[in-house]
Amino acid sequence: MDLVLLGAPGAGKGTQGALLATRLGVPKIATGDMLRDAVRQGTELGLKAKAVMDAGQLVSDDIVLGLVRERLDSDAAAGAIFDGYPRNVAQARSLEGLLAEVGRRIDAVVYIDVNDDDIVRRMSGRRTDPETGVVYHQEHNPPPAEIAPRCIQRPDDVEETVRHRLEVYRENTAPLVDHYRQAGVPVHTVDGGGAIDAVQSEILGLLGR
Repeated sequence: MDLVLLGAPGAGKGTQGALLATRLGVPKIATGDMLRDAVRQGTELGLKAKAVMDAGQLVSDDIVLGLVRERLDSDAAAGAIFDGYPRNVAQARSLEGLLAEVGRRIDAVVYIDVNDDDIVRRMSGRRTDPETGVVYHQEHNPPPAEIAPRCIQRPDDVEETVRHRLEVYRENTAPLVDHYRQAGVPVHTVDGGGAIDAVQSEILGLLGR
């Protein structure tokens, strides 16, 4: 199965994608993780991506698509869960072309819907331990008292930044819902405001699993 997860930053795509990957037996492809892995492994595309990132520029769609192609030829040969990719209609069309080359298509889209205020609470409450990289949440999973003083809030988790990211999402990524519907791909909308297990169960039910 080739599945696309859509939703605003903080909607829970990463969490649900990881659970789905285990349940469905296919890898989760998140471009950020994929880029970091390629850079760490020193692959040809990874070195190109590193040069671009070191220059403070955005990695081109061609490089990202090349990395996706490599995954389709290896661990994602039987399917994939695309988390946060594509980010716009142009990327969606490129991905569709790439899948068509290997006789595949997007089987379904899951749109995880969470209102803006809930997302702001989720993301602005996050605190990261810089020594371990573990992420906590002030409300739902506060850091232990002995390490709380050293935990930090990432700049992109500040409320003003989160709300700006939501605006960018609505402008660039939200139109993908209509794009896939017009292309005849089943689009399932789930309420991402519930408990993680409940959201997962709803997604699996919609997918017939």
